[in-house]
Amino acid sequence: MTLAQGGCLCGAHRYEVQKQPARTTMCHCRFCQRATGGAYLVEPVFDSADFAVIKGKPKRYTHISEGSGKQVHIHFCDTCGTKLFLTFERFEGAVGVYGGTLDDPNWLEMTPENAKHIFLGVAQKGTVIPPHFPTFEKHATENDGTPIAATIFDEPYIIGTR
Repeated sequence: MTLAQGGCLCGAHRYEVQKQPARTTMCHCRFCQRATGGAYLVEPVFDSADFAVIKGKPKRYTHISEGSGKQVHIHFCDTCGTKLFLTFERFEGAVGVYGGTLDDPNWLEMTPENAKHIFLGVAQKGTVIPPHFPTFEKHATENDGTPIAATIFDEPYIIGTR
């Protein structure tokens, strides 16, 4: 059963997902700022078994993460340039979708229990972080997988004001 679909600007590539993401990460790192052209990436992360490309065969660019030293694979349309999804050496079996490529990005159910903001240490000034969501100065885990303690704000937090 397909719950949601998405694709590129020109329609050459389409994908579908079978359930809500395992988690959604709002990543404020410089890589994601450059990759999206925005303040951060909204990245729903799906188990690879719940994700399928249903039209086209996206091209793949491999980037080495400055933080982990691991490969990040960016899958994109070579016609219109839309970045569609990411796969990771560090997180095998996970697919991170560029949230804006979903046909209905509001389909995502984001709550403090299933979403987080990472790399606030390099987030753009003026970015508003909603209250009650777990936040992290850098990544949420060490390279070895050890969790890092989250900071949770009780009210909206505006980057660059404290």
